[in-house]
Amino acid sequence: MAVKIRLSRVGAKKKPFYRIVVADSRSPRDGRFIEIIGTYNPLDEPLSTKIDEEKAIYWMKNGAQLTEKIHGLFSKTGLLDKAKA
Repeated sequence: MAVKIRLSRVGAKKKPFYRIVVADSRSPRDGRFIEIIGTYNPLDEPLSTKIDEEKAIYWMKNGAQLTEKIHGLFSKTGLLDKAKA
């Protein structure tokens, strides 16, 4: 079972809002997930991101794969550096 950290859309039409979730890679984008670890709002200026760092680091150390967008968000917030340390 491959676990991924990815975005799950919950916003209204033309007003995206995303949850950052840990999910099985076989489940659909907005389907089942294991845990919610944060939120991401691309419409705010500057971008609004709230991440539970402890949970994110826990899942990354246990082998969860990051999607491209999540990798970019985590690198902007400095979370990837914390996970490597």
